[in-house]
Amino acid sequence: PLFIILMLCGNFLEILKQSNPDIKMIVMLGEVGGVEEYQVVDAILSGKITKPIVALCTGTCADLFPYEVQFGHAGALANAKAETAAAKNAALSAAGAHVPSSFNDFKRMIATVYQGLVANRVIIPRPDFAPPPVPVDYAWAHKLGLIRKPANMVCSASDDRGDEVKYGGEPLSAIIGRGAGVGGAICRLWFRRAVPEYFEKYVELILAVVADHGPCVSGAHNTIIAARAGKDLVSSVASGLLTIGPRFGGAIDGAAELFSDAYDRGESARGFVDRMRKENKLILGIGHKVKSLENPDKRVQALRDFVSRHFESSPILDFATEVESVTVRKRSNLILNVDGCIGSSFVDLMRQCGAFSQEEANQYVKMGCLNGLFVVGRSMGLVGHFLDQNRLSQPLYRHPTDDVSFLELAEVRAHISPL
Repeated sequence: PLFIILMLCGNFLEILKQSNPDIKMIVMLGEVGGVEEYQVVDAILSGKITKPIVALCTGTCADLFPYEVQFGHAGALANAKAETAAAKNAALSAAGAHVPSSFNDFKRMIATVYQGLVANRVIIPRPDFAPPPVPVDYAWAHKLGLIRKPANMVCSASDDRGDEVKYGGEPLSAIIGRGAGVGGAICRLWFRRAVPEYFEKYVELILAVVADHGPCVSGAHNTIIAARAGKDLVSSVASGLLTIGPRFGGAIDGAAELFSDAYDRGESARGFVDRMRKENKLILGIGHKVKSLENPDKRVQALRDFVSRHFESSPILDFATEVESVTVRKRSNLILNVDGCIGSSFVDLMRQCGAFSQEEANQYVKMGCLNGLFVVGRSMGLVGHFLDQNRLSQPLYRHPTDDVSFLELAEVRAHISPL
């Protein structure tokens, strides 16, 4: 700093820092009451202070009152004539300090002394610099749209800002108002677009068809065992859902990809079956452990009936049906199962409803949306099994030992193929 301004009361000499070479002038502001300013007077007269000093003691108006007046928050009061502001200012001026006639002239006196020092090259002014900008309040700037915060998450499925939640851009009240139901909510949340009414109804039919298939299948079995072990609903249902995969319920997407890819490549049903056999690959969507030509799956028939009534065309499902006609010649249970029927028909649905391009339809299949239908639908059945076991107060399950084949070490080795 080139000069220092002090607006203090107390021991001025401890603060003035006469010895600091960077201080070229001193500005002092005192007040009525006390005698500390006289220490500065003595320091000037004795030569302890040699730098120009602009000084003023405030409170000169106290002389205008016929009684004692306290000033400021500290209650400054002149207890003797020497402690009045006027007496201190006179003493400072007589000692050689630059004392303005009033507080209004204080800044002009400072400027005059400073400019004299500059003219005599005692003070060499430094170039002004731009002060650092004061950061604006984040909330205020964000509200005005001046800034934006990088998003930690992006979402286009739903939006709960505003008066009501929106599913895929459509207000929930509008979805309910047009009677869309669960199918409409799913289509908006998953596909983010308007689809024909029969599209939504087919989604609901799929959910009903896959909701349950008895207590013996993997998912229900796990949920029942967990429920009987005293686990809560969420844990029991999760136990069942975790069994979903290529061998149970999770083959819908794979079947959709297989059948649509073969159809798009122009393969015949026979050629497709032969190729899969040569590649030693299972045809997902074909085969059932219980159902067969002699014991047809009513769920598949319900899906086919809906397709025939509402779809303009169903080339992928037709191709899958041709594949079935080839596979059942080997065994009657190699029928088009629920996974295969849903997978192939849903590709037809997306491609011909007018809401999706073929590329978009393929992309949704690859993302797993068809297996998602099985997860949502089967969750209803798993919840049912959990409630059923608790309603019936079923005890902890232990599998009977007479239903387990216990193998000796030699038998284990006989069952393991050499590497």
